Parts: sequence; C-alpha cells; structure tokens
Amino acid sequence: MANGQILDEVRRRRTFAIISHPDAGKTTLTEKLLLFSGAIQIAGSVKARKASRHATSDWMEIEKQRGISVASSVMQMEYRDCVINLLDTPGHQDFSEDTYRVLTAVDAALMVIDAANGVEPQTRRLLQVCRARNTPILTFVNKMDREVQEPLALMDEIERELGMSVVPFTWPVGMGKSFHGVMDLREEQMRVFSPGEGRKTFDDEILQGIDNPVYAERFGAEYEHAKHDIELVRMAAPSFDEADFLSGKQTPMFFGSAINNFGVREVLDALVDLAPSPGSRGSIQREVQPDESKFSGVVFKIQANMDPAHRDRIAFVRVASGHFQRGMRLKVVRSGKELRPNTVVSFLSQRRELLDEAFAGDIIGIPNHGVLQLGDTLTEGESLQFTGLPFFAPEMFRTVEVADPLRTKQLKAGLTQLGEEGAIQVFRPVAGSMLLLGAVGQLQFEVVAHRLEHEYGVKARIQPSRFQVARWVTCDDANELKRFIDGNSHRVAHDAVDAPTVLVEYAPELRAIEANWPKIKFHALREHAGLVFQKHLDG
Repeated sequence: MANGQILDEVRRRRTFAIISHPDAGKTTLTEKLLLFSGAIQIAGSVKARKASRHATSDWMEIEKQRGISVASSVMQMEYRDCVINLLDTPGHQDFSEDTYRVLTAVDAALMVIDAANGVEPQTRRLLQVCRARNTPILTFVNKMDREVQEPLALMDEIERELGMSVVPFTWPVGMGKSFHGVMDLREEQMRVFSPGEGRKTFDDEILQGIDNPVYAERFGAEYEHAKHDIELVRMAAPSFDEADFLSGKQTPMFFGSAINNFGVREVLDALVDLAPSPGSRGSIQREVQPDESKFSGVVFKIQANMDPAHRDRIAFVRVASGHFQRGMRLKVVRSGKELRPNTVVSFLSQRRELLDEAFAGDIIGIPNHGVLQLGDTLTEGESLQFTGLPFFAPEMFRTVEVADPLRTKQLKAGLTQLGEEGAIQVFRPVAGSMLLLGAVGQLQFEVVAHRLEHEYGVKARIQPSRFQVARWVTCDDANELKRFIDGNSHRVAHDAVDAPTVLVEYAPELRAIEANWPKIKFHALREHAGLVFQKHLDG
C-alpha cells in the first residue's frame, strides 16, 4: 500500500482512553459512546449486577459480581467516517499499573469527573501520567441529573487542582431534579434533557440560540442562573487554543448524565473533531512515523483467559506504523523469533472479529502462548525498541501456596500467565521454593485468588509476607552483580522476566545495602521486559 493511502487511513484514526476515579461513571460513559456510535444497540448497566445485562466492557466474572472494572478493555467502532479505538481503564487505584501502561498506547484521554465529588485522588494521579506524556485531555462532568457542585466551582477546582486551563464547550441548565439540559456554546443551541434508557434516541429536543425568550418561560430561575454563568465564562475563560490542547495544557469541558444518554453525543463529536490522529512514536533507535510503509507495533497489555473455554492469551498491540495484514511475517525484536499471526482479532470488548488489516492507532489482539511479553516490539525486520512502558516496584507482598499439593503445577502455570499479563508481579526467590506476589494494592491479591480458583481450578493460600520494599538491581559489572546476588540470596528473587530484585523488610535495611554495595544500582521503576537490565548485564 502506498504511503499516501496509509496516511489517509491514519488520519481517520482516533485512539483514546477513558480515565477517572472509581464510580465517576467511566464504564457507563464507555457504554453510551458505543451506543451512540452504533456499535451496540442496548447499553448494559454496570450496577445492575443481578440483571441479565452487564456492561459490554466488563467481561471478567469478578467485574460482573462487584460492578467495577479491574482490567482495561479495548473497543473499536466507526463514527462519522472515523475509526475510534476506545480503551476503558480500571478506575480503582489498586489497578493503576494497568492504566498507566494503557495510557502509553493512546493519543488522547477523556477524563470523567463526578459532578458531586469533583476532582478525586485517582484522577489527580492519572492526570500526572497524562501530563508527563503531554497527552491531550477532554473533560466530561458527569451526573448532572443529581444534586451536585456548582459548575463554576467545578471549573475552578479542575484548573486549580490539575493545573490546566478549562474551556467550557457546553454548560448545564440546572441540576438534579431541576436539570433541564445543556447549552452548546459553540453551536449556540440547547439540548433539552429527557431521562434516557439503555437505547439511543434521535428525537432530542433542540432549541436554537442562547437568549431565546422561550428559555425563561420554560426553565425559569435555572435558566437565568445558567445565563449569568455563561456570560461570566465567556468573559473570563480563555478561547480554545488547539496547540495548548494538544500539549495537555488546556481541556475542553462538557456536562451531562451518561446514565441518561445525555451530553454523550457532544463528547463523541468533540473526540472526532478535536482529538489528534496518531503521531510519531519514540524508539531507542529513532522516531517512527505513523505513515511509514513498514509495520511496527508494541505490546502494551496481555490478557489471559478472555475466553475461559479456550484458555487463550491475547497480546494487545498498538500499531505504531505501516499497514498490518493478517498472515504477514513479523519479528519479535526481543527474542528474534518470527511470528505469522493468522487469527488476529479486533475487539468490541469480549466480542471479537477476525481482522484482515490495521493501521497506526489501531489496537490488534494476537493470540499466543507465551511468545509475546509486555513491552515487546514487533516489526517487519527492523531492530526497533519502543520505550516508555512502566513497571513499578510493588508496595505490598504476599506468599502464595496451593491448598492441594497435587495442583502445584496449575498454580505455577496460573501465576506465570497472570504475572506475564501484569495483573500481579510474581517473584521466584533465589533461596526457597515458595513464590512471592507483589502488588500496588490489596484488591489485586483478591482478584488473583479469584482468578486462580475460577480460571485455573486452584485454591491458593495467600498469606502476609515479611517483605515491605522491593528494588530491581543492575550493575555495569556482570561479575559484581553475580557476587551481590550470591551474597544476598536470602533476599533476592527473580521476576517474570528474570530481572533480579532485592526484597527487604524496612527502608533503613535497603539504605544499608545500598551503602555496602556502591557499584550496584537500585531501581524503583523498570521499563519493559528486561530492557533496562539487559544493557547492564551485557556490560
């Protein structure tokens, strides 16, 4: 395919993640975006746990039971001649690592704010990741059909807390039981609120103008209040600046009620109009352009058992350049192995479709049995290594053993797969046989125990561990590193990619070790499957 044709396809792509604090309505908004794009016909409620419907983007059994997202979901849809790749991320902080890795695969983010609670801790954390990558952000203020904070106060809080200027594209008229709709400030029209169902409707009432005399008659004091706010905003708020938006310094703001399908269409249109198409991506060797003729991509997520009946294992690949075609020869740069994937899939969450081709920005799923790891680069032969996929040192540790010794093999297989997909970090001590689990939060251990039992048939005993701190270790001198590992075998373990890790009970103990081993480097963060370490180990 000619570069001009590839460029046309790249320009059609919009790849973004939805981020928020738990319970802000992120997964519900995801459902409604799918609904308005025509990808699904009926939206499932995340909270209706006893009903037959669950959110399309929540496929894991524990998600359906708890009504939360604990794994990122990928969905592709078409809207207004654009191909939209939407990634729904876990809101819960215990699964922030998964979200951080997903944010490396997107070109924009849609931030969902609960209008009652405003900016919450997890939102701040995720925003820091976006800001570090200069990711453009759109803001959707949700739950306006409830008694919430004043819009001006929310706008001020976002600017103050997140350090970015806010440009309202819509403005609410009323709230709670007196919520009448939203003014579209660009189109100068009002979409009148009516409580929605799980189905999309096309008969929303639209009233033209911002000063239409009918508003005061129909909406009374709420309209007068909104009109006053709009006048203030137009005087005080900055104009939309595309360069500031694309660099993550300015965010367009929208108001609505996702559960009622309200305000969703405006967000979907804005994503198409404002979000950037895929850009260049940095690798260690060079900058890779999206419209290059040769294919390249990076594995940013691995998920085991999306279809428990087939014990499958899917590597999610963000296409960085070129034209992917099913059955083409691909090189796994880390291992040098060749792949010829013939069953590549695209996603509508748990629904899959066989994929024939893909372009930069698309997310493709490659079924494999351990050939691909998180952070792997795939190319048509060139030795590239994309950077920036983060792994964080765990903050909590547990020992794990199987209740039934006859299921030891299944335990190791299950933990290997869960470790490879990044759901948990698994450590094999140099001395001793009991595996160690490392996590950012307690809920990760609960999910692992649940998945071991229901996906691998293993009842595991997960017990507290004496360890509190972990650091990956490297050294420019391979012999010195080996001497360190041998001398500290009682507190060194290897992780899923065989990177050596020192585990200690207290921070002062770590400081003492650092003082005693000045040539050894201690890392709280590593990138990708052993990349940082291999350079050091090879000297």
